[in-house]
Amino acid sequence: MQGGQAPRGILRPLTAAALIVVVVLPFVFILLQAIFPEIGAGSFARPFDHLHATLGSEDFTRQARNTLLLGVGVVLASSVIAVPLAAIRALYRLPGALIWDLLFLVPFMIPPYIATLGWILSLQPMGYLQQLTGVNLAPFLFSYPGIVFVMALHSFPVIYFAASRSFAAIGSRFSDVSRVFGAGPGRAFWRVTLPLATPALAASLLLVFAMSIEEYGTPAVLGAQFGFEVLVTGIDTSISDWPIDLPKAALLSLALMAISLVAFAMQKRIATARDFDVVGGKTPRAPTRSLGVWRGPALGAFALVAFLSTGAPLLAILATALSRTLSGGLAVSNMGLQNFEAVLSDRSGALSAMGTSLGLGVIAALLAGLLGIAIAYVTRRGPKPGGGVIEALAMLPNAAPGVVVALGLILLWNQPALPITPYNTLAILVLAYVCILLPQPVRYTVAAFQQVNPSLEAAARVHGASAARTAQRILMPLVAPSVLAAMLLVFTVAARELVASLLIAPVGTDTIGTYIWRQFDQGSVGEGMAVAFLAIVVTTLIPLAILSAIRKFERSASAQQAAF
Repeated sequence: MQGGQAPRGILRPLTAAALIVVVVLPFVFILLQAIFPEIGAGSFARPFDHLHATLGSEDFTRQARNTLLLGVGVVLASSVIAVPLAAIRALYRLPGALIWDLLFLVPFMIPPYIATLGWILSLQPMGYLQQLTGVNLAPFLFSYPGIVFVMALHSFPVIYFAASRSFAAIGSRFSDVSRVFGAGPGRAFWRVTLPLATPALAASLLLVFAMSIEEYGTPAVLGAQFGFEVLVTGIDTSISDWPIDLPKAALLSLALMAISLVAFAMQKRIATARDFDVVGGKTPRAPTRSLGVWRGPALGAFALVAFLSTGAPLLAILATALSRTLSGGLAVSNMGLQNFEAVLSDRSGALSAMGTSLGLGVIAALLAGLLGIAIAYVTRRGPKPGGGVIEALAMLPNAAPGVVVALGLILLWNQPALPITPYNTLAILVLAYVCILLPQPVRYTVAAFQQVNPSLEAAARVHGASAARTAQRILMPLVAPSVLAAMLLVFTVAARELVASLLIAPVGTDTIGTYIWRQFDQGSVGEGMAVAFLAIVVTTLIPLAILSAIRKFERSASAQQAAF
């Protein structure tokens, strides 16, 4: 047994050391910078000297207020879109229900900043909408309601899928009882079905809130047009604009993390609280109802939301990628493949940027997956003391936007006393991606480990297998599908990440996100949108193809086992 315990005993300190480097130290240096304004020069003088000047300023008050307004606004708008659609999807026979679900997943495949650029191209003065209809909605787009509208179209699927699954589990039998006692359909839903779904619905609302206050691209692009600053853009300004104010950026980061932590604490409390008991015994689920005369309006509502959230941004991106010049508009004579030819010829470094991002995405996915496996193993199969701390540290990036992680890495790896640093190399981007996305493989892998009965490992150990061999032959094959799914998610997000890449990418290096962003700033919008379209296709099809191949392999293996 001693040989079996050795790998586990080594794995725990190695995992803890990796977490300290990847996660803990960046946040520690943010805290130190927030307390000691001269820590970058190696001095602990004048602690908290800048605290009142930063937190008492009008800028901070405005940015904090706007952050909360943005989060609440996106939550409300997402709810207005998602809850009625979820109720129709779950409680009624909706034609093409699975197709609508698939279409509502697509917004997650489009990075928010790319979708925002698509909306700018559509609604700006003389944009595509004005060219086609003569309607100018630029004043709406470049306003608080416009930012909320664009962000809600990206966030509403979180609520839609959570609410529809909850409504489906509840069914209509409870509301039917209220109908017997005279309640109308609306009152029955409002007083019975909706309250029963409150835990799942509230958790998804808080998740949307956290996503909204951490988003950088949309507030940075749209808010800059009318002076709408939030904490995320304030941090970016403090880091990137002269004079650079790292102490202010650190304090703003702590304030943003505090808001995020409160939101996630509320989400966890609601998610883990006791749910309403809506299923018991063998009570059959009540059948869904026909939409009747509401069939047409319901399909129209689903089609409208699918077009606004998926179709409109993609069409705007593709139209721009095919346009020879923006001034030429949507005329057939202005359409061509010149932008794609320029991208594929790599005249402006587009292919290099895509290759860099895809390569970094693969490396980040592998490292995050391996670290996620190690964390899950030591917390679910190792000794209990310390396991909770390791898991909590691994989930800490949940409360940190990419801009906060980037700031922590800047502060950590620019210390004068360091003999060697990954700063200004591609390694710093890998560290950023792994830190930002680590909670995903940890969450997936921990759940997979929980589903594996420890008796399987015990049986292997009884028959003489070491801990390492047991993990290799028993645990890893069983958790591999979940780990792979998490790694594909890390790859997809890392390959198109924006804010950390903008702040810490090495000089002269472009990723997909920075290339598109800079092309838009420099006026080469066509090539930028061509890269955006190719990036969406590539980073969507590659994971889907891999998952499809795995499913075919699993079905083939199952068929062979059944044959024997």
